[in-house]
Amino acid sequence: MNKLWIILKREYLTRVKKKSFILVTLLTPLGIGLIAFVAGYFASKAGKTEKNIIVKDESRILNAENLSSTYMQFTFSDQEIDALKKSYIADGYDILLYLDEKPNLDQQRIDMYYFSKDKLSLPTLESIERRVSRAIRSYKVDQTQIDKTLLESLETSVNLENGIASDSDEETEGSKASKVSTIISTVLSYGMGFLMYMVIFIFGSMVMRSVMEEKINRIVEVIISSVKPFQLMLGKILGVGLVGLTQLGIWIILIIIIMTVVGSYFTPESMVTPETQMAMDRVQEMNQDGDAFANILKEFTALNWWLILPSFIIFFLGGFLIYSSLFAAIGSTISDDLGEAQQFMLPIIVPVIIAFVMIPAVFNDPDGPIAIFGSMFPLFSPILMPARLPFDPPVWQVLLSILILIASIIFFIWLAARIYRVGIFMYGKKVSWKELSKWLFYKG
Repeated sequence: MNKLWIILKREYLTRVKKKSFILVTLLTPLGIGLIAFVAGYFASKAGKTEKNIIVKDESRILNAENLSSTYMQFTFSDQEIDALKKSYIADGYDILLYLDEKPNLDQQRIDMYYFSKDKLSLPTLESIERRVSRAIRSYKVDQTQIDKTLLESLETSVNLENGIASDSDEETEGSKASKVSTIISTVLSYGMGFLMYMVIFIFGSMVMRSVMEEKINRIVEVIISSVKPFQLMLGKILGVGLVGLTQLGIWIILIIIIMTVVGSYFTPESMVTPETQMAMDRVQEMNQDGDAFANILKEFTALNWWLILPSFIIFFLGGFLIYSSLFAAIGSTISDDLGEAQQFMLPIIVPVIIAFVMIPAVFNDPDGPIAIFGSMFPLFSPILMPARLPFDPPVWQVLLSILILIASIIFFIWLAARIYRVGIFMYGKKVSWKELSKWLFYKG
């Protein structure tokens, strides 16, 4: 046990003292902050370039009032369309709109033409279409002499909410999750699954490189004279795991600080564009009875964190141990030709990618057969069970998945150790799958 601690300590201190570790640990949050700042800057400017639009309306239906827009200035002209096509750019306009005929009251589709100095974005085109459609609808209502007030009263917005969430009757059975809670759970689900996906690749590969470097440089021959191969492999895995946890902890703290600073440069109003207004309206509809932020915070704190956090840590460590042991086994098979690793890495990478691709199926149907299978299968569960946790899966399923994961950790570490103890001493020999299978049954 003392030798294992020495290896773990050496692996940890050697890595955290490297300049590359310090630079990556500090620069990664700064890079994320820079991306967020740039994205926020362009989002605050996007869609806010003022467009000067001249309109030629043969039908006399449109007017500046029913086409009004904060970022679009509409001017109407009586000139002939042919003359306008030639002069609208010289006159300082960006877009020429042309409606050549008055629509019939029963006409469902109208073709309206535009001429533009520059290529228009899809959101700009859709914004103009919505305004023209709204103006023509208003014209049809006037022509049919339908009472506008009565027509508006017929339009009903349905806001589907969970009855149990606000029901005082404790005997009612079923889920108590609200719509806002479901949205938060979906976002959290994807975030936790993606985090596990990244951790497995980044720190699993770090273990493999560590094993490769010591084998290629023949350092392992000196170390192995004092410790058993299994102790060396396990010490490396645990040491790199602690490095990963240290780095993640620092990243979380720095990212929160940096994102807070970045967020202070942008007001909510500056981020609103015509294209995002519709999404904001939907959020507002969901929170008509109170403050949106207060409702989100309430639902966020109402999640079952006593289950989510401990379970996430268990699956985080379990996934790391399983895949890191496999990566360590691969690293021990490689000699001077790094290309040899490719044939052995594919069977490890494929389950990780499949599990990541399955995340949408999990939050679309968190209690469906795909989600249940994925959260039990040990090569998928480190990614998919954390993705299910925000949706309150049955506790017995979480416990069963943990038991399967623990048994799988023991099996895969044993399997990796059987390969590692032989592969670490193999030089100059190209390893095949057949050769690898023989190593599992070597005595000693």
